[in-house]
Amino acid sequence: MTTTAPTSVNDAFAAAIELLESARTATVLCHVQPDADTIGSGLAIALVLRRRGVSVQVAFASPRELPESMNELPGRDLLAAPDDVRGVVDLVVTVDAGSRGRLGTLADRIDAADACLVIDHHRSNTHFGTLNIVDADAESTTAVIVRLLDAWNVPVDADLAHCLFAGLVTDTGSFRWVRPGSHLLAERLLATGIDGAAIARKLLDNHPFGWLPMLGSVLGSATLVPEAVGGRGLVYAAILRGDSAGLRSEEIESVIDIVRTTSEAEIAAVFKQQSGDEWTVSLRSKTAVDVAAVASRLDGGGHRNAAGYTAHGTKADVVDALIDALG
Repeated sequence: MTTTAPTSVNDAFAAAIELLESARTATVLCHVQPDADTIGSGLAIALVLRRRGVSVQVAFASPRELPESMNELPGRDLLAAPDDVRGVVDLVVTVDAGSRGRLGTLADRIDAADACLVIDHHRSNTHFGTLNIVDADAESTTAVIVRLLDAWNVPVDADLAHCLFAGLVTDTGSFRWVRPGSHLLAERLLATGIDGAAIARKLLDNHPFGWLPMLGSVLGSATLVPEAVGGRGLVYAAILRGDSAGLRSEEIESVIDIVRTTSEAEIAAVFKQQSGDEWTVSLRSKTAVDVAAVASRLDGGGHRNAAGYTAHGTKADVVDALIDALG
């Protein structure tokens, strides 16, 4: 595959539409540990392709099942298990993935495709596709998808709006982190007749009872390092495998949004223990620190105020490594 570099966003959309219209078979890849932005984006693109007669699958490498909070999204019947994803297709589309590594074991599907279209809004995106549409100013990847559909003259109906709103409401933190136009986009999607309150409640405010004792255990062990980040402060917590047994990925991922509320800390981190000595780390900042740059130094990436990476070692090792990276 040869990477192309359109000179403007409009050129990029035109080139993307050409790729999408020429494909007869396609795979849409979402990132591992998927959130509603990657799944909503992937299903929206796949629904449009299916309506055009394209044989399309949507997939993510892990976990094995779609998070329960997303089990009402239209188009979920297009989801394929990792082992069932075709090895060769005309086009691979990746959504909300800043690098090949974020695709996990499915990254090799890119190599066998005729072309790879990357659609994302992470400033740290490595531009690993044949064609890359990366808008770091967009509030969500679904917001980029809306602009692509408009350029493609594809009407946004209720099914598409449901998927697109899911990504918008989650990546803006229920519209706490917005840009000019975010509320206008939400109004446009809601005007299709979707129930925005029900979608947000399903995605953000629906946890099993087992979440509460896990939360109590994890938050009880939270640590404040006031001298970190030049005195701006770091707060961190760790979710051990025993803490999270039997809980869904969305319960585990929600912890960072509670830890980040600590007023004495500019940076919040949650270390989530995986198998062996592996940890996935979520970072958040309030205003002053670019955590995407911090995550990049640790082989991760993300947004200025929300990023992540994978680390290996003991809990003490990975905490010390982060404190060193923060300076």
